[in-house]
Amino acid sequence: MVDRFQWSTVSLKDEEDFIFSAEGVKLYDGDRKSDAYEDGNLVLTSHRLIWTDSSDIQSCLALHLSLIIQLGEEPASFTRSAKVICYLAEVSGEKRGPQKHSNYNFIRWSFRKGGQVEFLRQLKDAVGRKLWELKESAQPSSTYQINKLKHGIAGIERKMNEQQRKTDSTIFSAFEDLDALMYKAKEMVIISKSIASKIEQKQGAITEDETVKFKSYLLSLGIPDPVTRGSHKSNTKYIAKLANEISSFIALPLQECGGMMTLTDLYCRINRARGMELLSPQDLLSACKLLPSLKLPVTLRSYGSGVMVIQLRSNDEELLAAETALMVEENTCLSAHELSRTVGLSVVIAKERLLLAENLGKLCRDDTVEGLKFYINRF
Repeated sequence: MVDRFQWSTVSLKDEEDFIFSAEGVKLYDGDRKSDAYEDGNLVLTSHRLIWTDSSDIQSCLALHLSLIIQLGEEPASFTRSAKVICYLAEVSGEKRGPQKHSNYNFIRWSFRKGGQVEFLRQLKDAVGRKLWELKESAQPSSTYQINKLKHGIAGIERKMNEQQRKTDSTIFSAFEDLDALMYKAKEMVIISKSIASKIEQKQGAITEDETVKFKSYLLSLGIPDPVTRGSHKSNTKYIAKLANEISSFIALPLQECGGMMTLTDLYCRINRARGMELLSPQDLLSACKLLPSLKLPVTLRSYGSGVMVIQLRSNDEELLAAETALMVEENTCLSAHELSRTVGLSVVIAKERLLLAENLGKLCRDDTVEGLKFYINRF
């Protein structure tokens, strides 16, 4: 199918627009390997595919997009580079390309330096929309024709450099915005502290409705002034302050979810609230291990199975087991999954509650192929 190509110059035609280009592209005539078209630059325009030898930019082959009837691709492997396949239509008349006859009805482009995914996407778009017909039917103004890119490979390179500069500018602007966001985040922390202080002191004419509204805004902001390691000289003081922060933050959510929560759930919740000042799993665990000795409203508990949960200190084992047994009696029997749906807990915590009630003699188990279920202990 190399017989479909024609010798060409590096200049683009007046009505022709540059679309995309790739380096390190080899041309195959069907399945036949050849060293004649080993390493080149492949340029896609609104009208043609132009292949230029990297060592001799004057050696250009051009294929009109109207000859492409189907496109395909071959994925890359350990030993082969990715390829784009072009199935071509027959042409009549004398062929003036590098080859007068070919036994294949397709050509393959081997992309040794990558870029085949975007190239194929752009090529499919150009062929599908028949861009050469749209360009030829349009009547550009004289000013447009004067300013049109028509300086060959040099012009294409200038256009690529211009696109690169635009990309660099966009990236730079994005990081400037990120810096501004970080600066504004500090301002928001100061504002949230001020609002919290006014609510506590009840300064000014703040009604009850306004107080509720302000508190909802503060909750949406997360933790207003998170504890950080850098603000404490001693690691012991940092962990102690962190434990107090965890206790004040998680006390209300614990009341809403049955009184206990796994450490993984706590880790997700508190890091989401802290925003940019993320906690490491080790710091969170160290702070939670300190909770039992600080006599705070929440504490850490480890079950025999190895599961560690954060729970309200007011949670009484006897009361918790009695509540669990009552729910089992109301439903005749319950599995861990069924209890989790009933109470709104995770399956892991629901199972630990059932095992606790069993250990205190309030439940007994039925372990079958259908799973583990618990019944009221009537023995």
